[in-house]
Formats: sequence, structure tokens, C-alpha cells
Amino acid sequence: MERTKILIVDDELIMRESLAGWLERDGHEVKKAASGEDALEMLKTTKFNILLVDMKMEGMSGLEVLKQVKESDPEVAVVIITAYGSISTAIDAMKEGAYDYLLKPFDPNELGMLIEKILHLQAQERENLFLKEQHRDRTRYENMIAQSGPMREVFDLIGDVAATDSTVLITGETGTGKGLAAKAIHTASPRSEGPFVVVNCGAFPEHLLESELFGYQKGAFTDAKANKKGRLELAHGGTLFLDEIGEISMRMQIDLLRVLEDRIFYRVGGTQPIEADFRVIAATNKDLEEAIRERTFRQDLYYRLNVISFTMPPLRERKDDIPLLAEHFLRRFSQETNRYIDEISREAMDEMMLYEWPGNVRELENAIERAVVVGKARRIMPQDLPILGAEHPGVPMGNSLKEMERAHISRVLDENRWNVSRAAAILGIDRSTLYSKIKRYGIQKPSGS
Repeated sequence: MERTKILIVDDELIMRESLAGWLERDGHEVKKAASGEDALEMLKTTKFNILLVDMKMEGMSGLEVLKQVKESDPEVAVVIITAYGSISTAIDAMKEGAYDYLLKPFDPNELGMLIEKILHLQAQERENLFLKEQHRDRTRYENMIAQSGPMREVFDLIGDVAATDSTVLITGETGTGKGLAAKAIHTASPRSEGPFVVVNCGAFPEHLLESELFGYQKGAFTDAKANKKGRLELAHGGTLFLDEIGEISMRMQIDLLRVLEDRIFYRVGGTQPIEADFRVIAATNKDLEEAIRERTFRQDLYYRLNVISFTMPPLRERKDDIPLLAEHFLRRFSQETNRYIDEISREAMDEMMLYEWPGNVRELENAIERAVVVGKARRIMPQDLPILGAEHPGVPMGNSLKEMERAHISRVLDENRWNVSRAAAILGIDRSTLYSKIKRYGIQKPSGS
């Protein structure tokens, strides 16, 4: 173990030698300087843990030494040695960053206890710094639990784009955490004190989405009994997050494009222009370039949204995060349900590491929640995770990801008697996305279900 390095700075030879003798007997490595100037020269080539500095010396005073030392190395602990008559000066030194002061004459035991106290504090600070760095590496942004390489890259991108006010497009499969990434950008941005307004574009029919976005004037339609601010207006000074942007109609795309270009809009039924000051972050699980080729998404809107873009990696490409995420969800749901599950068994974790997670993090979250609720023991076992079970009878699993996803969706739907809302919740996706997948994969409801 590396010995503690202590520098004694005192213009009295007897004091230097006495202090050095005491400290060396305690096992510390000690150096001596006869002046403040000598001490500063030594500090240029050697890093010390602790400095013992006499307040009154010929030439540079102890207070001047303290000030210069703290400018070059704020971490070093400086202890001022002073006489009874200069206590007020010692207090001034503590205001400048001295750790403590010793009054002459002092007992060697008093010095030893002070040194041990300083070393203990420095060890705690190093440990806290390590824990903070470790936590930052794993969860650099609130609620984003990750330590894998792909997610570290995402964290770096979030840090880069947060400082700007540019429009951001986040792509990725359902359940990968696009909403969390958008919130992280907002929280780290200069607009963090403003509102973070979310619009799920896939959750509203066209006529309702228009009212949600733009608001409406009293009397604009039958149920418009009072003026209502839309999400664009509510996002003033903050961030507007347009989730599932690929689901909006062509007409709404035109209206939204106009707002993004001019930053001016009108409430439904209104004639007064309203200026919009917000940052836009959009997200989609669709291939918008393919949608452009299919003429279901406007190219000019895509270019307006795609100023800065990045993709959230699917869970199957960041499996190093599965244990970390699973433990996080286990703690959370154990507390929320008052069912205190101690751990996840190795067998269950092995199953989770082998599984491809088509529903991504959201599916993992729901799987752990279910396991906590239905589990009969203090640890999660493979049988508590039926979502990870073998292929569904009568549905060939296949090897491709699409075949696996189709089989998994079929099984969940059948297990829940085709209750789409419940199946969507278990899969970690919304109803509209589930309906889209049912149609895409041609999944048929069994007769009699």
C-alpha cells in the first residue's frame, strides 16, 4: 500500500525535525521545506496528501503558501500551524481553504489523530468519486439504466445535442426508450426549466390530434364550450415531443410542417396568429424513408425533422444491460407491490439473456413486474417468466427475428384470449402498434376465441 506523503513547511529547523520524526514513526513518508518558496518548488514535481504549514515564516507567509497551493492542487489538505496569539489569522486561513489548524505547542497524539482524520476523509471522498463515476457510467441520465457500449454512445449523443436548440429525430423499435431519451435531452438542455410536452401522435384520430396540437376557440365545434390551449402553445419556452410521428395523416403533416417552418399557428376556429417558441423532438419506430417512397410521409417534413438524428439500439443488441435493468425493475416493483423479492435466480437470468426481447426494454419491464406479482418465492425463477417460454403450440418459431416476433405476439394474444389491450400491455407496446403488427404478420384470431 502506498504511504501517505506529507510535506512540512516551517522555517524553524527544530520544528521541522520534530514533526518529521513523529510522522515517520507513524509510517508516513515525510519531506521538509524551510520556506514557502521551497515548498512551492517541491510541489511542482511531487504530489502530497497533506501539508503542515507554519503561519509565520521569513519571506512567504503560510497564508500565501496556502493560497497558491489551493490554486494548483485543490485536493491537498493543508493544516496551518500557529501560536495562540494568531488564532484569528488561522481562522482566516480556514476561510481560504485550510483543513484545520494546530496551536503551538501541541501533543504528538493530537497531530496523529488529525492526520488519521484527514486520511479517512480523503478515502471517503475518493470512494464517493468512484461511486459517482460508476453511477454516471451506468445511468448518466435519469431513468436511463445502461452500461453497454451502444448506450454509452447514445449518452454521448444526448450530451452533444442537448446543448443545441436543433430539431432531433429519434428512431428505433417500440420499447427501446425513445421517450426517455427525449426527456433526457430536454433535461440537459438550456430549456430544462420550461415544460416538456408530450404528444402521442398515434393515439388520436386526425380531428382530435388537430385540437390537441393547435387548441381551439370557443364555438369552433359543438363541444367547444371554452377556449383551449393546444400542446404547441403549452410547450412555449420548452420542448415539444412528438412521439410516433410516423402515424400522422398527410393533411396533419402539412399543418405541422407549416408550424415548424414559420413558428406561427392558429387555434382551430381562431383567427389570431400565435407565435411558437419551443424545441421539437420527434420519435418513430417506422422507417420514414420507406414511408416517403410509399408516399405516406412527406419528404419536406422528414428533412425538417431530421436535422439531428440517432437510433435507440434494441435490447437484443445491448444485452449487457439486461441484468442491470432487471435488477432495477425488480427493486422498483418489489417496493410498489409490497412483495419483497430478494433476487433473480441464475436460471431465470440465463433465460432472459438468451431471449431476443422483441418488445425491448418495455417488454422486460412488464415481464419483471409480472414475475414479482405472480412469484411464489423470494427469488424469481424461470417459471415466473412464462413470457420467455418455448414456442407456442401450432405456431412455428423459425429463426428470423420477424418469425420470432410473430410467434411471440400470437402466443401472448392467445394466452389473453385476444384481449388486445391486455396483450399490448404485456408486450410493452400500445394498441395501435399491436394492431399494426397483427395486420403486418397476418395473425388470425382462432375461431371460438
